[in-house]
Amino acid sequence: MTGAVTITIANRGGASFLVDPKKPLLASLEAQGVSLPYGCKYGGCITCAAKLLHGEIDQQAAVALNNKQLRDGYVLLCVARPKSDCTLDVGVDSHDKLYRNPFAEPLKQDELKADIATQPEETR
Repeated sequence: MTGAVTITIANRGGASFLVDPKKPLLASLEAQGVSLPYGCKYGGCITCAAKLLHGEIDQQAAVALNNKQLRDGYVLLCVARPKSDCTLDVGVDSHDKLYRNPFAEPLKQDELKADIATQPEETR
């Protein structure tokens, strides 16, 4: 595979896979027999979220992650395309800080996506 990158899944015994950086990781990994959870396949939910431990990902279409989750290194495999070799934790084992109770711990302004955080005061 020309131009392929290596994806290593740390929490599955360090298994490595060569993938096409032009395709979403979920599709590439599933095509090689890796069973992963997913829901929408367009970046609108967090079912396929994984933790990026090393590497660089392009996930511009990921609308379901807030800024805190993005800063914490979460990626949505259904839309994420690798820009380099990457190491990931996948499945529910990777969700250590992903899920949270928004009523017990509301997000701060800098943790919200830009279009939500900049709403005029009177519309909040």
